[in-house]
Amino acid sequence: MPSAAPRLGTMTTHPHAIHPPKPGSKNAHIWALVITGLALFMVVLDNLVVTTALPSIRVDLGTSVTTLGWVVNAYTLAFAALLLTGAALGDRFGRRRVFAIGITIFAVASAGCALAPDINWLIFFRVMQGLGAAPVMPLSLTLLADAFPPGKRGLAIGIWSGISGLAVAAGPLVGGALVDGLSWHWIFWINVPIGLILAPIALWKLRESYGPDRHLDLGGLVLIAIGLFGLVYGIVRGNEAGWSSPQILTTFVGGVVFIALFLFWETRAKFPMLPLRLFRIRGFAVANSVSVCLYFGMFGSVFFLAQFLQTVQGDSAFQAGLKILPWTIMPMFIAPLAGAFSDRIGSRPLMASGLFIMTIGFLWMGLTITPDISYGGLAGGFLLAGFGMALVFAPVSNMLIGSVPEQDIGKASGANNTVREVGGALGIAVMTAIFTGAGSYSSGQAFVDGLNPAVLVGAGVLFLGGLIALLAPKSIKAPPSVVAAH
Repeated sequence: MPSAAPRLGTMTTHPHAIHPPKPGSKNAHIWALVITGLALFMVVLDNLVVTTALPSIRVDLGTSVTTLGWVVNAYTLAFAALLLTGAALGDRFGRRRVFAIGITIFAVASAGCALAPDINWLIFFRVMQGLGAAPVMPLSLTLLADAFPPGKRGLAIGIWSGISGLAVAAGPLVGGALVDGLSWHWIFWINVPIGLILAPIALWKLRESYGPDRHLDLGGLVLIAIGLFGLVYGIVRGNEAGWSSPQILTTFVGGVVFIALFLFWETRAKFPMLPLRLFRIRGFAVANSVSVCLYFGMFGSVFFLAQFLQTVQGDSAFQAGLKILPWTIMPMFIAPLAGAFSDRIGSRPLMASGLFIMTIGFLWMGLTITPDISYGGLAGGFLLAGFGMALVFAPVSNMLIGSVPEQDIGKASGANNTVREVGGALGIAVMTAIFTGAGSYSSGQAFVDGLNPAVLVGAGVLFLGGLIALLAPKSIKAPPSVVAAH
C-alpha cells in the first residue's frame, strides 16, 4: 500500500504524528476496510434490530409503551451526545486504541442488555452501548481514510457506505428472524462474539494515528456533551411531552445555550476539539448541510413508511423489512460505484443528482399512497429513493474528508456524524408532529392522512439539500496540513 507518511510531512515533527505503516503491512488497506466495515455494520445493525424487537421486550419485561421508548432513546441520546467527544478522545489517545475500546464497551454492554432482568437495567446498558458506539462511528471513517491515499479513497468510502446500507437493509430482517426464531435477547447476544474478536484484531492490524493536539479540550467536551444531550432530548421527547411543556422547553433551550457556549469557547480554546475555521471551508460546510437534509428526510420517512406497511397493510416486521428492501439495500450496490466516480468527477454532481432523485421518489409516495395501494405502486418510489440515497452517501463523506487538512479528519468525521444524528432525530420529530396534526392511528385512512403530508415535507427538505449540493466546489483540494503550536 502506498504510504500515507509523505502526505503528512508537515506533521512528522509532532510527537503524536501519524505513524508510518508497519513493516510487512502491504495489505493494511484491506484490513482497514474489513475491520472498520464490520464495526460499522455491528453498530448500525444494532439500533435497527432493536426496533423490531420492542413488542417482544414490552411483553417479556412487562413495561409500558412510554418506558419502552427509552430502549431506543437511551441509546440515541448517549450516542449523539458523545460523538464529538469520541472523535476527540481518539485524536488525543490514539484512534486505533479508542476505536478498539469503543468496540469492547459496545460488546460488553450488549451482553448486559441480553442479561437485563428488568427494563431499567436494559435502559442502563443501552446507554452504555451508546457510549461504546460513539467513538466507533466517526473513528471508523477516520481510520479508513488514513489507510488510503486521497485519490483512492472514493471506492473505499463507497464500500464503507455500502456496508452501512447493508446494515440498514438487514436490520428489520435479522431482527425479525432472531425474535421469531429465538428470542429478543439474541439481538444483543449476536454482538458479543463479533465485538470481542474484532477489538483485538483492530489493535493488531490497524496502524495507530493521532490528531495534532496533545491536550484535551476539557471545557469543550463538557459543553458539547451537555448541549447535544439537551438538544437531542428535546427533539426526541418533544412530541410525547409537548413542545411547550416546561420539561422540553428547559432541556431544548438549555441545549441550544450550551451549544452556543461551546462555539464561543472554541473560538478561544488553545486546543479546540472542533476548530471553527473548518466551517469556512466550502466543502466541509456543504457536506454537513447536505447530511442534515439527507438524514432529516430519510429517517423521518422510513419511520412512518415501515409503520404503514405493518399498521395499515397488516405486514409483520419481517415482511415490512422485505418490502422496503429495494430502498434500503440499494447503497450496497450503488455506493461503491458512486464513491469511485466521486474520485474522478467530483462529489457535486452525484450528491445533487441523488438528492433530486430522492425528491422524485418521495413525491411519488407522498402523492400516491392510499390505504389499499398495491406493493407495485410503492416499489417505484422505494427504488428511486434507494438509488438516489446510494448516490449521496459516499460522495458526501469523500468531500468531507477531502476538504479538510489531514490532521483534522477525525474532528471533521465527528462533526459530520453529530449533525447526521441531529438531522435524523429532527426529521422523525418534525414528521411526527406533522403526522399527529393531520392524521392518527385510528384507521388506515387516518394514518395515510398524516403520512402523506409528512413524506411531502421530507421531499421538500431533500430538494433543499439538492440545491445546497450545487454549491459544493467542483473539485476538492484540502488546505495544507498545519501542526498546532504547543
